[in-house]
Amino acid sequence: MTSLIGVLYIIAFALFIYGLMGLTGPRTAVRGNWIAAVGMGIAVVATLLTPGMSNWLLIALGVVLGALIGVPAARKVKMTAMPQMVALFNGVGGGAVALIAWVEFRTSHGYADEPRYLAIASLFAAIVGSISFWGSLIAFGKLQEILPGRPITLRKAQQPLNIVLLLAAVGCAIAIISGAEIELLMILVLIAAAVLGLMVVLPIGGADMPVVISLLNAFTGLSAAAMGLALQNTALIVAGMIVGASGSILTNLMAKAMNRSIPAIVAGGFGGTTAIAATGTKEARPVRSTGAADAAIQMAYASKVVVVPGYGMAVAQAQHAVREMAQLLETKGITVNYAIHPVAGRMPGHMNVLLAEADVPYEQLKEMDEINSEFAQTDVALVIGANDVTNPAARSDPNSPIYGMPILDVTASRSVIVLKRSMNSGFAGIDNDLFYDPKTAMLFGDAKTSVGEIVEELKTL
Repeated sequence: MTSLIGVLYIIAFALFIYGLMGLTGPRTAVRGNWIAAVGMGIAVVATLLTPGMSNWLLIALGVVLGALIGVPAARKVKMTAMPQMVALFNGVGGGAVALIAWVEFRTSHGYADEPRYLAIASLFAAIVGSISFWGSLIAFGKLQEILPGRPITLRKAQQPLNIVLLLAAVGCAIAIISGAEIELLMILVLIAAAVLGLMVVLPIGGADMPVVISLLNAFTGLSAAAMGLALQNTALIVAGMIVGASGSILTNLMAKAMNRSIPAIVAGGFGGTTAIAATGTKEARPVRSTGAADAAIQMAYASKVVVVPGYGMAVAQAQHAVREMAQLLETKGITVNYAIHPVAGRMPGHMNVLLAEADVPYEQLKEMDEINSEFAQTDVALVIGANDVTNPAARSDPNSPIYGMPILDVTASRSVIVLKRSMNSGFAGIDNDLFYDPKTAMLFGDAKTSVGEIVEELKTL
């Protein structure tokens, strides 16, 4: 039986890695998910075959309850709410790890019967898992707009309080490792870590949410790996390390895309839907507006059009209308590409997922580093709900909070059309100088409706 379990784990690990490789592109993402899911199923079976496994009724009850909650939630969630679901499901993993650590404390009589390194691993999992769970709940609340998107902070007291909470959690953990078998200490570990999770994410504004989701995902993976070590479960160790490593790499890449350090993001204070009043003389600057007919004519006589999607496209569910518009332009011999900024939307890869859902060819999805050199040869850049990632202030205004952040160079295009409901700011809470550029025309209204009107106009040309 031990040999069989080992073989099953090896097969599961191979499927995990192979499935992860499939997630590198929209074409293979669905297949990659299925492959990884099969691997997880095999790992679960191997775990259930472990000698001494009992409480089959409780295990079956947990599986049924999880399926009844998870499957309908995943099937019914709208694409606009996908970031919230990712944050919530990710947090549940961290919460489960924290609860398992508590159970381990109780069943081992305060880790009295366990080697010290296993106690350290379990307590590490408890702290990080609790931070991930409660932090993810705040991220969910901000994304769902249950909580304000702006930073919520205690100002100068924020960082000292975070340090005190971290020291309290670590101090209680050290006391437990030193031999204290008082369950209250374990409860204090979980509570201090929980409050720390809340206090770390509350001061972070909406502009940093994509990075926060990725960071908390990495935390959940690390906590799961540590708990796998404590439980001596190979599958949990490997799966947790894969999630932790991939989440850490993605967090680092996204932080670089925003020209912000991870400590600066954790320190909070940047971004929010109502964080900062628009600066400058916004009312005094002229804005040029346009209509669907003019926009259609402009694109119909172009040779190259680049679509720049943002969260506004996701909110309006305009991706299918955008795809129909692009197909009409392509029938006229016009080249259409899509410029994807790493932090466009509210989670990593948000725009890629939306456009893949609309069957946009993968070859047309161009990452920022690839597409920026092509804007100079672009006749029309169509910006759909993207705000901060196209703001020229990131390059020209040293006083701007997004100064230094790499942006999509849409201003290099011959003309720019911006589809937006209003002149409101984006997640960073600052005005977008792109709107006042002489080559920019604003098409106000719901993005799906506006693109639909452009489609109807294109059909008549």
